[in-house]
Amino acid sequence: MAFDISLLQCCILVLACLLCAHSSQALEGNNRDNAWHIFDVESLLPSSVCSTPLEKSSNGLTITNRHGPCTPGPRNYKRIDAQILRQDQDRVDSMHQYVNSAKKATIGESLSVSLPAQYGISYGTGNYVVKIGMGTPRKDFSVVFDTGSDLSWIQCKPCNACYNQTDPLFDPTLSSTYSSISCTSTDCTLLDSSTCSSGQCQYEVRYGDNSQTDGVFARDTLTLPPTNTLSNFMFGCGTNNDGLFGETDGLIGLGRDRVSLISQASSKYGAMFSYCLPSSSSSTGYLSIGTNSVSGASFTSMVQKSDTPSFYYINLTALKVGGKLLNISPTVFSAGTVIDSGTVITRLPPTAYIKLRDTFRQYMKRYPKAPSLSILDTCYDFSKYQTVKIPTISFVFSDGTTLNVDFTGLLYVSRVSQACLAFAGNSRDSSIGIIGNTQQKKVNVIYDIANQKIGFSSRGCN
Repeated sequence: MAFDISLLQCCILVLACLLCAHSSQALEGNNRDNAWHIFDVESLLPSSVCSTPLEKSSNGLTITNRHGPCTPGPRNYKRIDAQILRQDQDRVDSMHQYVNSAKKATIGESLSVSLPAQYGISYGTGNYVVKIGMGTPRKDFSVVFDTGSDLSWIQCKPCNACYNQTDPLFDPTLSSTYSSISCTSTDCTLLDSSTCSSGQCQYEVRYGDNSQTDGVFARDTLTLPPTNTLSNFMFGCGTNNDGLFGETDGLIGLGRDRVSLISQASSKYGAMFSYCLPSSSSSTGYLSIGTNSVSGASFTSMVQKSDTPSFYYINLTALKVGGKLLNISPTVFSAGTVIDSGTVITRLPPTAYIKLRDTFRQYMKRYPKAPSLSILDTCYDFSKYQTVKIPTISFVFSDGTTLNVDFTGLLYVSRVSQACLAFAGNSRDSSIGIIGNTQQKKVNVIYDIANQKIGFSSRGCN
């Protein structure tokens, strides 16, 4: 009898193992079908210490998040989510305002709003920081990099009004290669807005979040670590600066206009750059100027729009959730979609966003809801879970190229008890969509400007 009971127990144990294996295979099968991400809840939160980069190209600058411990210098690591999201909305509003006004100007209508373009195409500052060198001898500075801005600038002595930064101010009198640009130089006309003072060309930039920088338009030697140099680089030597720049020393503009870093560096390094944004504020990514050697990238066409030539447009036509196409007409995206390093949260036409949000909610029924966070209206409480299962989300472009969002780019996590879908809807379908930096995490994004295409490779960073 004892033998029979032991045999029965063994049979039950074997059956249980088979069921467990079947369940595990089912989950793995879903993953192979790009339907689910399954991960530990602890992985949603950044560490208090900086992890080292796993990969960086030979011409690469290390990217850090200015709200995290990897940013050089003694920083305030505290992230205020409501403030970040409010500033993000200011940036998006300013971009929409500029696009709408540019369209009116193109068709001859009078402008009814104050254009950010009159002070340069600038819409608020981003979250990601790189270190560059300026001058001879070289001095290093930590600057925000932004694909939505063109003019690069750093704070300079003598400063009439400067915000606090960790590094010493740049002193142009100590650089043997520094020279100001005269008011009569054709280079001064490259600026969207300029004035003249003591024979020197003066620049001025106002951002969508009410930050501003004014100063001397100048040239000097720019160093892209470790040792790549660009002589006679045109930049703003800021002597009146104020706003929400944190403790960074300035900004590097990666837009498409003539004064951007990419335009100035194209003759030496080629009209191409790429970056990989880190998975969290406690890890690092990289920015590479010039030819990219990453293999396995899928490319989609870059769309040129004459009324907003500095933006990087791509032709988004569809979305997937859980590996399945959503029932959204491609015409919903006809206003255009910009990929942007400075916008945090992806913005979609409201028709598309509502469909994505409602489908995502259906997949997430098992989890308790949490309060909304600013512009984010779909949030969950994972505090009682060790692992979480969420559906995949993908962007599909007109030529069939697909960008699969990494699981670190699906949620904006204020805390484990408030993890929110990191997408938001515009107020109308006629406003441009924006693929924000959260959805670009861990993806190598390649801007091949010479061949008018943008590539994505999952072989990115950390």
